[in-house]
Amino acid sequence: MRDIIEITALAFGFLSWIMVIVSLQDQYWKESTTEGSVITTSTIYENLWMSCASDSTGIYNCRDFPSLFALPGYLQASRALMIAAIVFGTLGLVGTLVGMQCSKIGGDNYVLKGRIAAIGGVFFLLQGMCTMIAVSWYAANITQEFFDQFYAGTKYEIGEGLYIGWSSAVLALCGGGCLICTCSFNEPGEKRPYPYQPSSRGRALSTTSRSAPSNYGRNAYV
Repeated sequence: MRDIIEITALAFGFLSWIMVIVSLQDQYWKESTTEGSVITTSTIYENLWMSCASDSTGIYNCRDFPSLFALPGYLQASRALMIAAIVFGTLGLVGTLVGMQCSKIGGDNYVLKGRIAAIGGVFFLLQGMCTMIAVSWYAANITQEFFDQFYAGTKYEIGEGLYIGWSSAVLALCGGGCLICTCSFNEPGEKRPYPYQPSSRGRALSTTSRSAPSNYGRNAYV
């Protein structure tokens, strides 16, 4: 049962790690809304790195954001959190592969392997939290500008990149939770590196009691 949980957690963690990368590369984090517009000639969409515009003929043009220091604070924080999520996910995958009971990496010290797997679960949890904070913070700014009646700039709607990020965060949190739960889960026939041995003092006493000299010599029974 423990092996199944660990394999499931590894699958969740790997999928979440892949989806973080896909979300970070996706260009549709926010897309210009058609609310209140009768005729739409162009569509503007952005992600953490660039802004693009496309017209009705399918021609599009993209430009990178010019300066890091000129960007809003939430955008800089989202970049840092998403990059940190990829790093945490990589460490979580390595820790899980080393700490799995069915893996031959790391020898047969199952107590140590269980602790390494738990550390991998912590990294997956950190990945999920970083992704969730980055995506939710970005989406909060989109909705705040959308419902602000005094906002004079272009209003946007939530893009597909944010939904991919949310899905990645949920998978990472589930995978990390499963790995941490397996630390306190022990099967009846599970291998242990240091089986219990009775104390040497007890064996010495029992041996002494068995080999205690008799008060009678051999000639007493003849």
